[in-house]
Amino acid sequence: MSSRDVGGIVGSAAISTNNSTVIRPTRAILVDVAGNVKVTFLDGTTDTVALIAGVWHLMQVNVIWATGTTATGIHAGY
Repeated sequence: MSSRDVGGIVGSAAISTNNSTVIRPTRAILVDVAGNVKVTFLDGTTDTVALIAGVWHLMQVNVIWATGTTATGIHAGY
């Protein structure tokens, strides 16, 4: 099996929300419990998105805010 990057998720990690911590840029986010997730995208824009549980949501973000986030069990896909 090749380790060649073909654009999919190659690893993941549980994420703790924080209003100021910049995380490694994601390829996607998954939540265990549905709800809102406030994020800052790589272009610097901030938005609150409603995410359903158990699905990888493709988005490139580097901040997952505590304020405005109601979803729990957040995982970042890289």
